[in-house]
Amino acid sequence: MSEVARALSERGELVLRRRAGDGALELRVNGVFVMDDRETSSEELLALVALRGSPSRLLVGGLGLGYTVRTLLADDGVREVVVAEIEPELVQWMRDGLVPSVLDDPRVSVVVGDVRDAVGLEQPGSLDGILLDVDNGPDFLVYDENAAIYESSFLALCKEKLRADGVLTVWSSSESSALETAVRAVFGRCEVRPVPVELQGRDETYYVYQASS
Repeated sequence: MSEVARALSERGELVLRRRAGDGALELRVNGVFVMDDRETSSEELLALVALRGSPSRLLVGGLGLGYTVRTLLADDGVREVVVAEIEPELVQWMRDGLVPSVLDDPRVSVVVGDVRDAVGLEQPGSLDGILLDVDNGPDFLVYDENAAIYESSFLALCKEKLRADGVLTVWSSSESSALETAVRAVFGRCEVRPVPVELQGRDETYYVYQASS
């Protein structure tokens, strides 16, 4: 492995590295694999689902390596994307060019902080879509405090901030009946989309959870 960058934050250690086998750029947090730039289909689907209904203003929880935001920006109808990213080092790495940047697009603004705070600052009905990709999902958390993001109280806050027919999409590395139940309890329905992926030679399945306000 070739290390590209390393940083310590209050929440732990972030490592950006280049894999020797396939050359993929990989992000790990506290030693846990989070994502790479080799398999990005589920991040892109998260955005494509949100783009249904011609949204103009969206909020993305989790910058990652930028693939969700990049897919949103490919749609000319998108006028504003607010990105909430709690790790300032990840934002800086992108600004420094260590990760291909989506931050130079004038439609993008970044809030460095917890996505719960970022959503809370929005006016009711001001968002066409909220996309949550801040952890590995409720069952394989990198940060224990992120459990609250997948619970009914925060999902209800998201619903309040969405316009009528606005879309919530949530990424998870595993199927979660608890998340499906929570989304359904708040929105009245929940569509679960399995996404088959190949991860470093292994067949895996990621999941995108979708609901409309």
